Amino acid sequence: MARFRNIVVLTGAGLSAESGLSTFRDPDGIWSKYDYQDVATAEGFRRNPLLVHDFYNARRRAHRGLRPNAAHVALARLEAEHGGVMIVTQNIDALHEAAGSRSLIHMHGELLKVLCTFCSHRMVWRDDLRVDTACPFCGLPGGMRPDVVWFGEMPYEMGRISALLAAADLLVSIGTSGNVYPAAGFVAEAAANGAHTVELNLEPSEGASLFNEAHYGRATEIVPAFVGRILGDR
Repeated sequence: MARFRNIVVLTGAGLSAESGLSTFRDPDGIWSKYDYQDVATAEGFRRNPLLVHDFYNARRRAHRGLRPNAAHVALARLEAEHGGVMIVTQNIDALHEAAGSRSLIHMHGELLKVLCTFCSHRMVWRDDLRVDTACPFCGLPGGMRPDVVWFGEMPYEMGRISALLAAADLLVSIGTSGNVYPAAGFVAEAAANGAHTVELNLEPSEGASLFNEAHYGRATEIVPAFVGRILGDR
């Protein structure tokens, strides 16, 4: 395989599914059990903060028993052995970090962080969050929320991501549905700048026809195999 200098890896819920995390948009995914307008919008939080806190408290508790899978480990290896790799993840879990990845952008925020809406301070948070939890920094109660990007909010670090896509000569999209913007537009953006584009997924995404190359199957099988090709494994 050709030697690529600047690699951007976009990851979605399909990457973490084999670690035991539910996806969102599959028939039995999270949005089949909850109305996203109730638990993943600023309006829903204003209407019923207790429901939103209960939803994310349950997600944090479930996260404690999760471990990165072979796909996460392979991407951490790619970063360590290749260099010039940046992972842009739509996932809010911490499995990339647990596998050893450090060059990482959480464009949709992080489950294990919270944000104070009064003082704008972000902090690591692994315990339950209550409606009346006081911010450890400003001391005010009632302003703490999960540090995740809800529907209708702007994803984090979009300017930095655009710069990475402009410089990339390889974009690899892993475990994404291809129907959530702005991430769904990354393949076209990278291709317009001359990057080779690859889809690694369980099945073709909605944007599958936009990729130069595609491989389908379980993430724990196809991601390590693809990383091995880039690194020249025999």
